[in-house]
Amino acid sequence: MSHRRGAGPAREPDGSVLIFRAPAKINLWLEVIAKREDGYHDISSLMLPISIYDRISVGVRPEGAGITLACDTAEIPCDERNLAWRAARMYLESGSITAGVELGMQKRIPWGAGLGGGSSDAAGVLTALDRLYENRVPRAELDSLALKLGADVPFFLDSRPALATGIGERLRFAQKAPAYSLLLIKPPVCVPTGWVYQNLKLTKSEAQIKLASFEENPFEFGDLLGNDLESVTVCRYPVIAEIKRWLLENGALAASMSGSGPTVFGIFKTARSASDAAGLASTHWLDCWVQTAQVIGGNK
Repeated sequence: MSHRRGAGPAREPDGSVLIFRAPAKINLWLEVIAKREDGYHDISSLMLPISIYDRISVGVRPEGAGITLACDTAEIPCDERNLAWRAARMYLESGSITAGVELGMQKRIPWGAGLGGGSSDAAGVLTALDRLYENRVPRAELDSLALKLGADVPFFLDSRPALATGIGERLRFAQKAPAYSLLLIKPPVCVPTGWVYQNLKLTKSEAQIKLASFEENPFEFGDLLGNDLESVTVCRYPVIAEIKRWLLENGALAASMSGSGPTVFGIFKTARSASDAAGLASTHWLDCWVQTAQVIGGNK
């Protein structure tokens, strides 16, 4: 969902409902540079939105109705622990809005997968409410709210291929990005992101992979793929390395872990070859989530 500025006075959209799709993402590369004094880490990562979506509805309800959230996945909390719920509360407070909000969520992005589903849901709620309230909150403040919710949330306000630096909030959009055909496999484990960063040994003083290299040679994967967090995650969950090897043995041009894991993605030459590999994966990795997708939001 793009964020558009509108003209004219703000109005109260009583009873209005917006339905939108919140995309997942992969990290083509993820380099961890340094630990900051605030406890976060500086990173450099190419984040690519992909065609796997949660379906979210945002409805405005009468004043004093509060915030409600219904989700079709039992593991997802439906209160202030949910980023989308908190995004609604923060937007209402920032816009001095007393109306209630009713959120509905159909999850298709696996929880705890390294695919940014919670962050995307939160960014979508911010954007949907800003559309319903005709840009009540200035874009700079919307960016600030997104960052307070999480380091990945600002990326999903636009959902375009981008190099993310700082803690992930500084975005440099890619001028072009191929619509890579993907196969994603997630084993049935949950990786605590905080634990991964706490156990990471830092080895770099600056980023090694450049956005210009990607834009000039987007299929030179030997120079583009790399995830510094893999070294930690694979030690605890060796199945990730096994999935990565399997993808490469079954037609993937390249494979890597996304985020802190545990999802592994393979890049294939065509959507057909990715689909063929998905059929094999569904029988080989019986306890895993298996899904094909493609990169979206690029112009190449």
